[in-house]
Amino acid sequence: MQAAIYTAYGAADQVRVTQRPVPAPGAKEVLIRVGAAALTTADWRLRASAFPGMLWLPGRLMTGLFAPKQQVLGNSMAGTVVAVGAAVTRFSVGQRVFGFVGHGAHAEYLAVSEEAALVPTPEALDDAGAAALPFGALSALVFLRDVAQLATGQHVLIVGASGGVGAYATQIARAMGAHVTAVAGPGRDAALRGLGAHRVIDYRQEDPDAARAAYDVVLDTVGATSWRQMRRAIRPGGVYVPLNFTQREIWHALRAKLTGGPRVALAVSGDTAEDLAEITAMVQAGTLRPVIDSRFPLARIAEAHAKVESRHALGTVVIDMADAASPARAA
Repeated sequence: MQAAIYTAYGAADQVRVTQRPVPAPGAKEVLIRVGAAALTTADWRLRASAFPGMLWLPGRLMTGLFAPKQQVLGNSMAGTVVAVGAAVTRFSVGQRVFGFVGHGAHAEYLAVSEEAALVPTPEALDDAGAAALPFGALSALVFLRDVAQLATGQHVLIVGASGGVGAYATQIARAMGAHVTAVAGPGRDAALRGLGAHRVIDYRQEDPDAARAAYDVVLDTVGATSWRQMRRAIRPGGVYVPLNFTQREIWHALRAKLTGGPRVALAVSGDTAEDLAEITAMVQAGTLRPVIDSRFPLARIAEAHAKVESRHALGTVVIDMADAASPARAA
């Protein structure tokens, strides 16, 4: 099978396509023919070893101190089950599935535990649309619902609202009944209003922290703000939630506990089949849809890495496994 691998940390051109054996599923695993996979900010950070601040060393110890332990990236995918292990009970051959698999999805075939965050693909979605959902939508759901504990009627500011997590956070926050203010770059107004934003701030024209006590929740999906910068924009009892954090945010979280005022909530997103089923229900209800920036064939995956690393994608960048000769195209 074809697979995109990287054997050293570095720039996008470290990733190359090569031949690898098709994996054999274990007793509790399913073998999936991957139809499409997302290329996410997590893939970029792992490939470049771009771990923020004090997380660099723990990150390298986890992924490989001198070279990557897992050479095939790709945490989110959609495809078709082509074989099942002897003890598998949740899935069957021929079933379309999508989910969050951790790594290995940038390949034509993937063997994954049936207990992974894996669920049947809704009939309304093709593989590209399904693959675009798990990383961003799961993160958005968990951080808004569980970490921020967003409630109906609250005002939320989403920083990086057009990105791979923000495009889903905007939709989910609106579906939860919040008043959504979206922060993004120029030219995103129409797209973000189409995703449910009540107001859009172009950060090049207006400082997102200019308002005073305007928001119950500030969700920073891209690491563009700080608690010190945003705290005056948050209402008493409100919360600042950064998806990316360093020792600075840990210190601010402790300080906020001691001094009172807006809280800082730090967490790492979990990825479960139960939460992915909730995402599926939102898709079927029409309150959530995939947002695809562009689609690349596997042969051009280095270009896809460069696109994600630019931080200017609108939604998710998708790798098409079934169309290796096609140019990148907008979706």
